[in-house]
Amino acid sequence: MTDWTAVLWGFVAGIVAGLLAFFVPIIGHIGAGLVAGGVAGYLAGGGLGSGAWHGLLAGALDGIVIVLLIVPLATLVGGIGAGPLGGLVGGLGVLTVGLVIAFVVALDSAIGGAIGALVS
Repeated sequence: MTDWTAVLWGFVAGIVAGLLAFFVPIIGHIGAGLVAGGVAGYLAGGGLGSGAWHGLLAGALDGIVIVLLIVPLATLVGGIGAGPLGGLVGGLGVLTVGLVIAFVVALDSAIGGAIGALVS
């Protein structure tokens, strides 16, 4: 069973760590994903599989929220540059590619979640 409280705390930790990654390049965005997953996995506990699952969800949620914030901008820019069809294609293209990338990039969060669950 998914512990959504752990996922939401991991999401918040990922956003904060991601913002810090812009100012402290040593941490980087991979480190931010590890932190997000680690927090979610630690709070969820329950073994490596559970920690990895909760970390993956926390990292993917970070990516999904960022994509949903970027899609309207891509639609607007595409609409200005290529008309209504350009806006539709631009927005849907960014949405599709962004969601795939969000889940691929969330793999480091799954690793962090497994480590967090191991520590707890």
